Amino acid sequence: MSSKFNISDRVKNLEESETLAMSKKSNELRSRGIDVINLSLGEPDFATPQPIKDAAKKAIDQNFSYYSPVSGFLDLREKIVSKLKTENNLEFKTDQIVVSTGAKQSLANLMSVLLNPQDEVIIPAPFWVSYKEMVEFTGGKAVIIKAGIEQDFKITPDQLEHAITKKTKAFLLANPSNPTGSVYTPSELKELVSVLKKYPSVVVISDEIYEYIIFDAQYCSIGEFAEIKNQVVIVNGLSKSFAMTGWRLGYIAAPREIALACEKVQGQSTSGASSISQKAAIEAFQMGRNHSAVQEMVHAYKSRRDILRRELSKVPGFILHNPQGAFYLFPEIKKLFGLKYNENVIGNSKDLVMYLLDQANVALTAGMAFGAPECIRFSYAIKEERLIEAANRIKAAVEKLI
Repeated sequence: MSSKFNISDRVKNLEESETLAMSKKSNELRSRGIDVINLSLGEPDFATPQPIKDAAKKAIDQNFSYYSPVSGFLDLREKIVSKLKTENNLEFKTDQIVVSTGAKQSLANLMSVLLNPQDEVIIPAPFWVSYKEMVEFTGGKAVIIKAGIEQDFKITPDQLEHAITKKTKAFLLANPSNPTGSVYTPSELKELVSVLKKYPSVVVISDEIYEYIIFDAQYCSIGEFAEIKNQVVIVNGLSKSFAMTGWRLGYIAAPREIALACEKVQGQSTSGASSISQKAAIEAFQMGRNHSAVQEMVHAYKSRRDILRRELSKVPGFILHNPQGAFYLFPEIKKLFGLKYNENVIGNSKDLVMYLLDQANVALTAGMAFGAPECIRFSYAIKEERLIEAANRIKAAVEKLI
């Protein structure tokens, strides 16, 4: 269908989010009465904890219904500063905090303020679907470092060293990782820091949105290392830790120059985040990591991880790792490439997820979207019985392939 409107080239070149696209397809099938198990979207299935909801209701009654400061309410930024100090041993001031409409906007702001055309951002793969698109949308160049399942999806210092050039502007690290759930240990981070400290002009962007969802690992922020603390930007939010996806509340903690630049960009785009969400977030930070509601979710995710790994280990051709955080499993499935069912040949991960959607009514996300075409992503933010049912369906569908 032709159009009389000339959409910009940068938008034409922008890929649709694969996770949202697959979720859309599964919802379309459900609307037709098909029982689809959607494991494609990274969204907690828990309700927001009651104290947070109560704080939001109180804020409404107290008429917090006006524009908020662009960088966020001062009392919220004070809570973030306190959280970073007590939980992460990080020193920031309130003028280094910018609150945004989700961590996704925080990342988009950063790309806008840091990148000139052809500036390079180093991104370990597998990576979250939006990283590469955000970099390229703002005119930068994404430099991808591949880390496979044999490395537990974690890059080495040598890989990082070889990727850095005169054009490198930033290094973007997700810890814990979406889509793999891998967690860098303190010693592994120290090795990366030994490289990064040689390049003080390279901004280290640490996406810590899954920070609270840790199982058997010790969590450490890369910002804790004194050698690079002045070049680190922390990106975080409340969507995953407190089941607040729809509240849209994220933040950065950054060197003051970068924070002021992000505030400037945000002031010309969305301005301040929702006043009600901000007041609710104050209560979330008051609850903290060790609150029973948070720990209940973490324990449930760990149990689901174990169940899903057990069930998927029965599926022919699946190679599994053992994620230490987040709520994703990222099996390697390249042993299935070249197999077929009737006329459907599995040539890549997208072929497999479409086959499983058609034959098993299970919605997954192809690893191609995450820079790992040999894998597929499972989100286990869903009840245990549905995970078992999904695995059984997948096993039956895969066993049809010849």
